[in-house]
Amino acid sequence: MPVPRQLPPASTIPHLRRRDLAPAALTLALLLGACGKDGAAPGGPAGGGMPPIEVGVVSVAPGDVGLVTELPGRLEASRVAQVRARAAGILQQQLFREGSEVRAGQPLFRIDPAPYAAALQSAEAALAKARANLSQARALAERYQPLVAEKAVSQQDYANAVAAQQQAEAEVAAGQAAVQTARINLNYASVTAPIAGRIGRALVTEGALVGQGEATPLAVVQQIDPLYVNFTQSATEVMRLKRALEDGRLKRASGSAAASVRVLLDDGSEYPRAGRLLFSDLTVDAGTGQVTLRAELPNPGGQLLPGLYVRVRLEQAQAGNAVTLPQQAVTRSAQGDQVMVVGADGKVSPRPVKVATGKGNQWVILEGLKAGEQVMVDGFQKLQMLPPGTPVKPVPWQAPGAPAPAASAPAAPAASAPASAASSAQAR
Repeated sequence: MPVPRQLPPASTIPHLRRRDLAPAALTLALLLGACGKDGAAPGGPAGGGMPPIEVGVVSVAPGDVGLVTELPGRLEASRVAQVRARAAGILQQQLFREGSEVRAGQPLFRIDPAPYAAALQSAEAALAKARANLSQARALAERYQPLVAEKAVSQQDYANAVAAQQQAEAEVAAGQAAVQTARINLNYASVTAPIAGRIGRALVTEGALVGQGEATPLAVVQQIDPLYVNFTQSATEVMRLKRALEDGRLKRASGSAAASVRVLLDDGSEYPRAGRLLFSDLTVDAGTGQVTLRAELPNPGGQLLPGLYVRVRLEQAQAGNAVTLPQQAVTRSAQGDQVMVVGADGKVSPRPVKVATGKGNQWVILEGLKAGEQVMVDGFQKLQMLPPGTPVKPVPWQAPGAPAPAASAPAAPAASAPASAASSAQAR
């Protein structure tokens, strides 16, 4: 059996000296000092186990939450007036620019006024003749009045003179009415704007014969500031809301007589100006089962146009002692709605809740949670990889796009001095 070879003492080896072993011993001491007493990994728990996973949570803070309903709607001009030709004739001139703002009473079209000016002159001449006849009849009646008392004129002649005077007065009144009618027809030759607003395109051109037999449409003027928003809501939802208000489960939103209305455009953006609810219809549409509501929306710049389809957000009531949670924190199914609550011991447990409605990208929770509880929002995939009942580490959840927390300060240069020394020792 071979005998193991004995190594000579280090002191007898010429090329291995004690001064050469000092740097290696220092490096080994530093590495051992960085480990825990039980050999745990840096930053890990005692015994070398894995640290608990982090999950994002939000703290429950109940309060009054407005219940916002989102409904489809359509914009409508608050006032619409059709400009029509009320006098027959040839259209001579267009006096406005299409698509511009017009004021009430502003001339828009001019129809040939010559026939109406001639009719006015004829009516004025007939009135002058009637006034002359009245003057003659009145003078005759006044002359017969003292003579009939002296029996110089028969009673019949005096009665005829009085009747002639009254007939002349009636002819004067008819002449005055004819003059007024002729003047009105002459004014109709100048077509004016019935309301203030924005006028569309002209429906006729110069040279067209208008008003012959019927009032010809010439243009349309619409008042678009403010606009009306007409939208519908299910009659079932309206009745459910009324019952909840009567039972005290909900309370009316502040200023419910003029509830605030927000409008969402086609691109998803919100119109910056808020409208106010005007009325709710008293009848239900028999075909759709919907109730029509109307709101008034300011539109000073004319950004919105009539006929545009929009989404309407209306706060009709408020829920007391309610909670808002991000939608990703709530699991909705046919069996019910639930959330994951992180307890004081770090263990996660499901909790059934009652969801009222959505508010933006959040759900409004009416029942199931208490103040101060932590609801899990992020980390569900990590939780599936752990055995049931495994503790987790809750950390505050931040919504996407929220400012990130401040970065930790870099380590001081002195903290890396031992490692630098060790590196320099190894280099030597």
